[in-house]
Amino acid sequence: MINKFTHSNFHTICDELASADDDLDEIIKAHGYPPLWSRPNTFETLVHIILEQQVSLASALSALNKLRERVQEITPARVLLLTDDEYRACYCSRQKTDYIRYLAEAIISGQINLQAFEQMEDDEIRAQLVSLKGIGNWTVDVYLMFVLQRADIFPVGDLAAVNALKRVKGLPATTTREEIVAVATQWQPYRTVATMILWHYYLSAPAKRANKQKEQPF
Repeated sequence: MINKFTHSNFHTICDELASADDDLDEIIKAHGYPPLWSRPNTFETLVHIILEQQVSLASALSALNKLRERVQEITPARVLLLTDDEYRACYCSRQKTDYIRYLAEAIISGQINLQAFEQMEDDEIRAQLVSLKGIGNWTVDVYLMFVLQRADIFPVGDLAAVNALKRVKGLPATTTREEIVAVATQWQPYRTVATMILWHYYLSAPAKRANKQKEQPF
């Protein structure tokens, strides 16, 4: 069975997590419930996530808006008509230009069907997406969490989530990836919602980092 969260059960899941974890409980008491961040299941959304790789949210949004201005509607067919120079004018690096084109071609050819993903298991979706150049586990995690609202994802490649977890749990900077994953297992089967609580804390807590914006995945 596909494990999802919805607007109707989101706060209930938050409460369940808080009842089992004092640290998450303290976050909700101090800052309230996290927003239920979501995005539509569209080609444009995946392009947006690709643009967000390794840059600030503002930079990614600027590039996305430039693409919108250029093609009016961001569709696979329209982005494939753009030249390298037009992509550069839209603040897209050569690498990300290639990634967007590969994704567009995969959708047009039928290799990738975003609507079909809604009825597929997480692992199957991940296998299909990471087979495309430029799409790794972080991109898939964000897609599963924000677009398909899959309830049990912990994005171990996301700096904001990992740094928030370390702060909340009092873990040293040297904590390994494997140790982080092990800590997050306590929140199964709702690791996505726990992560949203951590992001909420990261954005709300007084200890801000100068490069915080580069660490946000949404």
